[in-house]
Amino acid sequence: MRLGVHVPIAGGLDAALGWAERIGCTAMQIFSRSPRGGPAAPLPDDRVARFTAGRRAFDIAPLAVHGPYVINLASPEPAMWAYSARLYREEYARALQLQAAYLVTHVGSHKGAGEAAGIVRVAEAIDGALQDQPGETVILLENTAGSGQGLGERFEHLAAIRERLTERARVGVCLDTAHLFAAGFPIHTPEGLEETISAFDRLVGLAHLKLIHLNDSKVPLGAKVDRHWHIGQGRIGLEAFGRIVRHPALRRLPWILETPKTTEREDARNLATVRRLMERAPARRRARALAQ
Repeated sequence: MRLGVHVPIAGGLDAALGWAERIGCTAMQIFSRSPRGGPAAPLPDDRVARFTAGRRAFDIAPLAVHGPYVINLASPEPAMWAYSARLYREEYARALQLQAAYLVTHVGSHKGAGEAAGIVRVAEAIDGALQDQPGETVILLENTAGSGQGLGERFEHLAAIRERLTERARVGVCLDTAHLFAAGFPIHTPEGLEETISAFDRLVGLAHLKLIHLNDSKVPLGAKVDRHWHIGQGRIGLEAFGRIVRHPALRRLPWILETPKTTEREDARNLATVRRLMERAPARRRARALAQ
């Protein structure tokens, strides 16, 4: 299993890599620029080469780049959509330069123009980025918590976007556990987790699930608000996360934590919690093993 965190880049790529290495990440996620947009400084080739060599030396893979929050690929406003599509093409180029396996993408808000229209615009923007730039970085559509007029809270949205893409083989999905829970998927119960995984497989396909953002939720089931919390300390709970990280359909995937932090210590604590859950056999399995 590959496990890591979203690492701050305030100190640059070298500092981000050092953070990931010190807390024992085997995967990592970063922003390539300010998540709030604005002009981005070019990524110097020598620093990118050093960062890539360091990741290989420390065996940290995959690398995911998270797109800036300011991008709205579903916007009905021509100027905003054009700006978002241009910024997204730039971000895909930066992810390629960083040799990232994935570019995680919030698909945006249709702003009242309707889901169908928003889906068309998202697909057009993503196809434009991919057709302009051949490369191995896979775009991942991320599910959302369901607030406002955003797309992505339902699996049908993600499936419909992929279906419209010419380059759909280069596009997968990232599922965020806090977003699932806030959107109303009862992944905190054994039955709810199975129903959620089955629904995703039926509507999108588990073969297209490439990455999981592992976050507890500070808000209740169905709250439609995106509030990440520490693993096992939120409304999803420790027992549920044990089922999630050990689920046969999910164990093969890389996991990225986006839990709150001000220092490395919080990341290290959350990673340690997840590792304990991954290693802990369910009670019935332990009982059977002891009886043999």
